[in-house]
Amino acid sequence: MRKFEYKAVPAPTTGTKTKGVKTTEDRFALSLTDTLNDMAGEGWEYVRAETLPCDERKGLTGSQKTYQNILIFRRLTSAPLPLDDSPRVRSVPHSQVSLDRPVSEPVTPRRVVSGPPAENHAPPVGAARDD
Repeated sequence: MRKFEYKAVPAPTTGTKTKGVKTTEDRFALSLTDTLNDMAGEGWEYVRAETLPCDERKGLTGSQKTYQNILIFRRLTSAPLPLDDSPRVRSVPHSQVSLDRPVSEPVTPRRVVSGPPAENHAPPVGAARDD
């Protein structure tokens, strides 16, 4: 079984100015490409991008909700997790198994009553009286 470690990196918010790259889209794409290549050079594999809410302070006592773009990366840890080869069921020697008697007695449902039996005496219900 493989074990991964994960890393979250803020996505770039501005483009990188480089000679020959003129438009905003191209600059932003270059900035994102540089970030992805830098992380790949360190052994991180790109997984996905997430947009997550974040509560930030605004003013003295206020707060506002903003959204942050995060890039998620993962890589294998140095050692994979060992597989557990221990048996899941304990085996019983055949000499201890007896086939001539049942393993457990059948359960007979019984009604359990605590205290004396309840008397069902309710006052009779009749028509309303005119007084």
